[in-house]
Amino acid sequence: MRLLLSAFAPELGPLASQPPRGWEVATIGVGAVTAAAATARLLMARRPEAVLLLGTCGRYDHRLGMFDLLWAREAIATSLEELAGHSYRPGLEQVRWAASLDGPLPSQPVAVPPAITKTLEGAALLAALAPVEHLELTGVFAACQGAGVPCGAALVVVNEVGPDAQAQWTANHAEGSRRLVERLLSSGFFEGV
Repeated sequence: MRLLLSAFAPELGPLASQPPRGWEVATIGVGAVTAAAATARLLMARRPEAVLLLGTCGRYDHRLGMFDLLWAREAIATSLEELAGHSYRPGLEQVRWAASLDGPLPSQPVAVPPAITKTLEGAALLAALAPVEHLELTGVFAACQGAGVPCGAALVVVNEVGPDAQAQWTANHAEGSRRLVERLLSSGFFEGV
């Protein structure tokens, strides 16, 4: 059995009620800490062979277009305070987790701040690390790698990071999730893992 995750059910699109053969679905909540705890519980209870996270993300600049699809190459825990030099992490803290499953989409690094970035200045700072941000990815990758379970993530860009992000996300998340699921199904990914 393989496990298909999302922060909340709409990001799974039609797979929420009809998962691919050999896959089970679950939601893990919003935010990296909540996602890590939920993923760890699911890994212990279900013992999957592999995990795939589906989700939406916001772009920092124009390297990616609206509704572009991507495979998360790595998840990077970061914050605006850290990038501005107002805080730092202990040297022993892990802040990067690489995907351990390959996917059928172009790969990109993904920044994972502790909260949604709402300023253009913040987006410009974070763009130095990755083209997009997502809130749950470090939690999922950390839990999976801690348990030795291969993991990956497929994301769709549905908003620009900045002051209009929430309105754009609200308007676009369902369509973006539909496109992402459609592409993964047509690629044969779910049969090949």
